[in-house]
Amino acid sequence: MVRKILLPLLFLLAFTSLASSISVLAGESSQMKVVTLDVENMTCAMCPYTVKKSLTKVSGVEKAEVDYDSKTAKVTYDPTKADIAALTEATTNVGYPSKLRQ
Repeated sequence: MVRKILLPLLFLLAFTSLASSISVLAGESSQMKVVTLDVENMTCAMCPYTVKKSLTKVSGVEKAEVDYDSKTAKVTYDPTKADIAALTEATTNVGYPSKLRQ
């Protein structure tokens, strides 16, 4: 019984590792990008939590740091999976319109 479960898991683990190595060798490694968004409508200390939660739900976002005092969000994301439009849409959909800081 254990063998029936363990062998497929070992195969899957080996295959996943091999696929990851192949993508790196093929030059498919993604470079993370960091942007700062100006975020509107943050009026209390709880607002940054809502903004952060909306950003981290976007596929490809690795990290979001939201600062109430400066009304900004610093977002680290994979540009092959997300873009600025997806980030600003996420914050806008929860009531906090944002735009890329120039």
